[in-house]
Amino acid sequence: MSEIKVNKISPKQTCTQVTLGDSGDDIIVASGVNFKTPSVKDASGNIIISRCGSNITIGSSGAAVALAAGATQSGFGRTGSVNWDTTPKTTIVTAASGVGYFVDTTLGAITVNLPAGSAGDIVAISDYANTAATNNITISPNGADNINGANFNYEISTNGVAITLVYVDATRGWKDINDATLDATGVANFVVATGGTILTCGDFKTHVFTGPGSFVVSEAGTPVGSDTVEYLVVAAGAGGGGGAGGGGGAGGFRQNYPNPATGGFPISVQTYPIIVGAGGAAVGDGSNGGNGNPSIFSSITSTGGGGGTHLLAGNSGGSGGGAGYSGPQSGGAGNTPPVSPPQGNPGGPNGGGGTNPYRGGGGGGAGGTGGTGPGGPGGVGTPIATAFFGPTSPSYGAPGPAPGRYFAGGGGGSPLGSGGSGGGGSGGVDGNGGFAGTVNTGGGGGAGPGVIPAGIGPSGAGGSGFVAIRYKFQ
Repeated sequence: MSEIKVNKISPKQTCTQVTLGDSGDDIIVASGVNFKTPSVKDASGNIIISRCGSNITIGSSGAAVALAAGATQSGFGRTGSVNWDTTPKTTIVTAASGVGYFVDTTLGAITVNLPAGSAGDIVAISDYANTAATNNITISPNGADNINGANFNYEISTNGVAITLVYVDATRGWKDINDATLDATGVANFVVATGGTILTCGDFKTHVFTGPGSFVVSEAGTPVGSDTVEYLVVAAGAGGGGGAGGGGGAGGFRQNYPNPATGGFPISVQTYPIIVGAGGAAVGDGSNGGNGNPSIFSSITSTGGGGGTHLLAGNSGGSGGGAGYSGPQSGGAGNTPPVSPPQGNPGGPNGGGGTNPYRGGGGGGAGGTGGTGPGGPGGVGTPIATAFFGPTSPSYGAPGPAPGRYFAGGGGGSPLGSGGSGGGGSGGVDGNGGFAGTVNTGGGGGAGPGVIPAGIGPSGAGGSGFVAIRYKFQ
């Protein structure tokens, strides 16, 4: 065996191949000597690691570089590609970084939940069956993560679309790196709207309208957050009848709070005009009270209360008016036109014939029928839970016999019929006019007094209506 001694090889920084020894020879490095090589070869002589200047190459052309079982890598980063899971997904997908998913919405819409994002994470989604236009693919970020700079869901709604999302940073979050013309749009998880007086309580907002206005929806939300609203729509109460008449009927009362059976009232991005009805007119002797006016939100219309009358049967409406003194007469019908659940109740009858000029029936209320004359009490209104407005909100509506805020109480008949809880006005007596229904409760007005002994006074006007809309905003 020959011995080869090398003191120095120059130049140091070149990639020229230098061969030490002959084929089959051993190369021995003396003790204390540092041996440095620009490359490492396998048993067959193939270079598997090499260095040239500052560049280090692992592997050779055409060879695969693999990590041993259980080994991990760091510092290499991603090249913008994913490993595709070729099993089509037909249910909710919990995505992992580095994976692409074929999502099959043939049977219905599917949600893909992204992982908590870290810089460089990558997820891809493809519409497997070209059905995303019919059944959308919704991509939901994890918690507070953004998608394209906003905490929205991402919706694929064009057949055949495939997108790749890369997590960039906390500001932009998951960034779509596909063609920006694709029909994949950000969708807010929660309803976003303006209009009216806005009350905030916990995760909910309530928009209150005490007069005409607009409820403007800029984001309709999704089922992941909220995409429906709860409403309270109260029509205006009617005026009481003049001259020993019946009390005015309360305005129609319609609400869906709480309503787990249907999940609330669906909305879309648009402007919803809000109509808040004006109260029915007060009148003098010999006249019938004016009917209340309707309140409207979208397809929900509450009918104004029916006017109390001077002589005859009460007028029909959301709740019916009380009958006047000439008898016997019945109260006006409630829940007219009919809706389900009913928006109101009938007014009270006048109590029969005779010469007593003070026998007006009470106006109907949302929660009860008007009382029988003389001096029939107004029907009780209906409460809505205080939580609908929030415990620190202004006291809308009126107090009542049970917890909550009451609306749509009937007006009292002549003489001195008490108004129903929920804003109903009391009936008058002997020269003292009937009391008006409370503003923004839909309460009916009280009836005017009789002719003797001190003369007549006017009836009370109906209370104006009220509209409120509530939804989860975060």
